[in-house]
Amino acid sequence: MKTSIRKMGNSQGVLIPKPFLAKIGMLVDEDIDIDVEDDKIVIRKLEKRPREGWAQASQKIAAAHDDALGWPEFANDGDKDLEW
Repeated sequence: MKTSIRKMGNSQGVLIPKPFLAKIGMLVDEDIDIDVEDDKIVIRKLEKRPREGWAQASQKIAAAHDDALGWPEFANDGDKDLEW
């Protein structure tokens, strides 16, 4: 598809057709990763970071006082019979 670079405020940009975005599952206002590789401008979806949102979720659980242990405490009663 042939297009052109346009002036957008103090910057320049390219309009990306909606079918292109839909094909790769990008949404309006979604954060992206943009880079230059060789002589190409590459735009990618940002990969979700591992543990993203865990801190906020744990704060919400703590605020609801729903942070009791899921497993009982383990005693070391049988440790003396173990051989290492």
